[in-house]
Amino acid sequence: MKLLLILGFLGVILYNLGAGLYYMLVDEGRSKRTVNALTRRIGFSVALIVIVMIGIASGWIQPHGVLN
Repeated sequence: MKLLLILGFLGVILYNLGAGLYYMLVDEGRSKRTVNALTRRIGFSVALIVIVMIGIASGWIQPHGVLN
């Protein structure tokens, strides 16, 4: 379940990043769709970081040392 949630967030983040690129190329600066897509991407990224921090603080996610 944890992995599915994180992968879902990453999928939505990548989708919004791709949508921002597409809108930037197609609209050529005539609409705000690029800004809206990238704003959503930033919001989902921040939400994912907060969810991971809450998961670590509550013990739901066990961090491990990479350098150990």
